[in-house]
Amino acid sequence: MRAHWRFTDRYDGDFGSSVAPEELAARCDQIIAHPWTLLDQVHGSDVVVVGAPGQCRGVSADAAVTGVPGAALAVRTADCAGVVLIGSDINNAEIAVGVAHAGWKGLLDGVLQNAVGAMGDLGAAKVQWILGPCISALSYEFGVDDLALLMDRFGESLASRTASGSPALDLRAGVRVALGEAGALPFGGPGVPEPPCTAADDGYFSWRERSEVGRQATVVWLDAEDG
Repeated sequence: MRAHWRFTDRYDGDFGSSVAPEELAARCDQIIAHPWTLLDQVHGSDVVVVGAPGQCRGVSADAAVTGVPGAALAVRTADCAGVVLIGSDINNAEIAVGVAHAGWKGLLDGVLQNAVGAMGDLGAAKVQWILGPCISALSYEFGVDDLALLMDRFGESLASRTASGSPALDLRAGVRVALGEAGALPFGGPGVPEPPCTAADDGYFSWRERSEVGRQATVVWLDAEDG
């Protein structure tokens, strides 16, 4: 099997829950014409295991994993981190995929670690991750009390400053730390470029910067080996 993934942008359209079902289905099919599992995200830490294409659609959770070809797993984001997970067996064959929605609350509650653990339950001996477009520290002004909670849990690398000098959360650093704790590795090695900042790049929807209700999609799926 082979894993595929896609991070949409503004020009792919709005994938938010308020979009009419027919319009949303058409946009999904433009990306990949497999049944999509889109979750009812609640900024929590629950993970669903998808056993058939389209299963668990609308379930309240913030991550999904599968070993089933043809099942497209997706989360919606507009500043939070959308994370793709690729699981391989001991022979480096791709056997499972996952996706997680990590805002600061889900990060604190362990959604990323739970998702990596669920990949292991599907037989993945190695899990690699890819971070999609999300807000950067320069644009993410953050309350000092909540920032202290995250620093207590994940360390001082999560503390930063905005472009104007206000206290900020480095959500990306939190993602790296949490996934490192879980034993997952960055796909392509440690030197991969940083993804775009949704607040700074108007090619993406951003709730915090522009009060937009639109959402990007992070989607991943397994297909049979090409050829």
